[in-house]
Amino acid sequence: MKLQEALNKKTGLGTAPLGNMFRNVSEEEAQETIQNAWDQGIRYFDTAPFYGAGLAEQRLGKALKDKNRNEYLLSSKVGRIILDEKENSSGEGLFKDAPQHKIVTDYSEEATLQSIEDSLKRLNTDYLDMVFVHDISPDFLGDEWITKFDEARNGAFKVLDRLRDEGVIKSWGLGVNTTIPIELAMELEEANPDLSLTATQYTLMQHERALERMMPLAEKTGKKFVVGAPYNSGALLGGDHFDYQPASKEVKKQAQQLKQIADKHGITLKAAALQFSTANPAVSAVIPGSTRPSRIKEDLSAMQESIPAAFWQELISEGLISDKAPLPK
Repeated sequence: MKLQEALNKKTGLGTAPLGNMFRNVSEEEAQETIQNAWDQGIRYFDTAPFYGAGLAEQRLGKALKDKNRNEYLLSSKVGRIILDEKENSSGEGLFKDAPQHKIVTDYSEEATLQSIEDSLKRLNTDYLDMVFVHDISPDFLGDEWITKFDEARNGAFKVLDRLRDEGVIKSWGLGVNTTIPIELAMELEEANPDLSLTATQYTLMQHERALERMMPLAEKTGKKFVVGAPYNSGALLGGDHFDYQPASKEVKKQAQQLKQIADKHGITLKAAALQFSTANPAVSAVIPGSTRPSRIKEDLSAMQESIPAAFWQELISEGLISDKAPLPK
């Protein structure tokens, strides 16, 4: 399936929550969520080995195993190898209720190919459409991220360039929660990432940094993005997490201000968030994640909701969004 066909709704399904992010999700609930997305017309699914140490990939593979592979797009990620060896865990972390397998971070050529092979097995498929180099970023790797970026530049980037040139995959890029790694990758002469997943960074709540360099660079070079975590881990909708961490008082206040203005104009924050992210011409799709089957229909309805221009103008005048951001028409 061609990229634009699958993204005709500009909406896909992110599966991080199905790896038991923040809470234990039953197998029945996970399968129902994916099936509901399919029934609503979603044909793009994003996942990763890191999401529950392979759990999200396994669940997605189970749900899609009887679907025609030519009818949907699938993206996963490289940079982490899931070992059979179990790891003692204190029950903490993003995926505390997931299988506690040992995870090795490795962006070399050999590990990249191994990661793809392992993902194909878990997903019950023989190819991936898009591959993202995962979490090669200071928020996960700290001061080591530059060293790991160099490892990827000489390993994963070259492999993925070759696989795309050979037609094995359609696109590749980075899948990160910060902007600098994507900016660096777009400026490399020896690599050509054409589609990256930017999570949490081009959203209604947080986009100033992306508009400074990442989005202008994409426009200049013709690169595209998938926007992940458009609700910033749920903070926008009143949740307790922002960018995968506990939400601060300031963040909660910002979300409340946005909700008050949305209520005043008679619209939903979901509609504002999804339509804001996809209004940028560099954005090919947005992939909200969910573990509640009913939320899929809400997301798709939100994309069609009519939003008055006065709403956006009030957000600008209140300093809640940048006046440099492209707005929905």
